Amino acid sequence: MNNLFLIAFLDVKESIRAKWFLIYTIVFGGLIALFFIAGVTESQVMGFSGLSRLLLMYIQVTIVILPIFILITTVRSISGDRDNHILEYMLSFPISLHHYYWGKVIGRFATVFLPVLFAMILALFIGLFKGSGIPWNIFILYSGLLFALCSSFLGIAFLISSIVKSSEIALGFSFFIWIFLLAFIDIALISLMMQNRLSEELIIGISLINPMEVFRVAAISLFDPQLTVMGPVAYYILDNIALPLFILFSIAYPTLVGVLFAFLGFKIFKKTDLV
Repeated sequence: MNNLFLIAFLDVKESIRAKWFLIYTIVFGGLIALFFIAGVTESQVMGFSGLSRLLLMYIQVTIVILPIFILITTVRSISGDRDNHILEYMLSFPISLHHYYWGKVIGRFATVFLPVLFAMILALFIGLFKGSGIPWNIFILYSGLLFALCSSFLGIAFLISSIVKSSEIALGFSFFIWIFLLAFIDIALISLMMQNRLSEELIIGISLINPMEVFRVAAISLFDPQLTVMGPVAYYILDNIALPLFILFSIAYPTLVGVLFAFLGFKIFKKTDLV
């Protein structure tokens, strides 16, 4: 167990020293500062104002930025160690594959999740200092959604890093998966719905396989219960699923997806050539 947390601690220290972590932290912290400077908390849209309005904008931006940041910084976690011969050096110590792999997972999860969480906490402190009300229900909901989104894409990234030995190929796979989940699947499903080639229930079921779609629907459902801003695919989702149940699903499902992909990556990591 000590080796597990030692690997996690080393991965956190390595990430903090890397330039990507500084950029990653500045981006999300800067978003909060930019929203305050732009006067977002002073505006009101559909009854949402103050910190509620700011958190709604923040969560919509993170759905685009967060997955690609996680993918491109994590897919090189194991494949990069192979390229730099760090993996061979680490395994020369009395460290098991289990401790190495899951230590990397724990350390990398801390570095990708904590900055986005601290950015929201920073928004709460600034809002409290300015005398704004604290929307605890939105904060708790969005913290859970961010936890689930980080978990799902971290698991995908470690699966890619375990399969692909070259860092360049791993980065290419990560961009493809991000683009596919972000844009292509929505375009394809909307096209199929408009042409009536598949039933609406089947299309909705396929769309909910995408963790980014689940995250998007759950985040927007609080802001727009009718989901009118999301297009025809989302119109039918909340008609058949109660909102509290869907929110629970939107947190549990992506987290489960991330854990399953991480376990699959570990199985592949044990069976492939390590160096």
